Amino acid sequence: MLVKQELIGKIKDYFDLNIYETKVWLALLGKGSASAGEIATISGVPRSRTYDVLESLEKKGFALVKLGKPVKYLGVKPKIILEKLKNNVRNEADEKVKSLGGLKETNEFRQLEELYNVGINPVKREDLSASIKGRTTVSNHLREIINSATEEVIVCSPAEEILLKEKLFKETFDELKERGIKVKAALSGDCEVVNSLKKTLGIDVKCINISAKFFIVDRSEVLFYLNPETTKEDQAIWINSEFFSQGFAGLFDIVMKD
Repeated sequence: MLVKQELIGKIKDYFDLNIYETKVWLALLGKGSASAGEIATISGVPRSRTYDVLESLEKKGFALVKLGKPVKYLGVKPKIILEKLKNNVRNEADEKVKSLGGLKETNEFRQLEELYNVGINPVKREDLSASIKGRTTVSNHLREIINSATEEVIVCSPAEEILLKEKLFKETFDELKERGIKVKAALSGDCEVVNSLKKTLGIDVKCINISAKFFIVDRSEVLFYLNPETTKEDQAIWINSEFFSQGFAGLFDIVMKD
């Protein structure tokens, strides 16, 4: 079969096939329709294995059995396969999300929570600090500490980064305000953009010349970003210390009043 090994390897990985399945499917696509014997010759797959491989491809939806005699097989169009795989992934993801959604109600999850909260040597809340890497991990942790706020959330960020997620931040800030939580923000960048965001977000916003990104929650926790969102991987430091957070928030108050 005049197909490069590099292509075979990539198709194998993309479509989650084994090497024989990949060779047979490519042979079918190239031939149009063929018998098992013809496929064995074209693909280089041993004839004794070709029948099993064709049966496997038929079950997975990559091949069809052509009506008539002798028995011949057709390769399914790649675009159809791709759409089918995408739908499978969506369905599997939906099922996984549904399963995880009910996990909190299980006895096993309650035991996990108890193990974390009680444990043999429980971690003191005030002793917690961590380095967090990865955009999703940082975002999830930020969402968690913001949701735990009871009094105040302080935001310092480049205005452009807030603008990129304007709808998400507005929804978050609106929810915080409904819970009676104060939200204050200092944004760097174009002051016209900052003033526009002030109107849209409906919070106390000040334009500053300091380029930094951090969130302070209840003057007890700080999540400080070590790099801008324009980089490939977010990195942040989370510090759960009232002493540090109050001092940091005090500096923020000075900037807001200046």
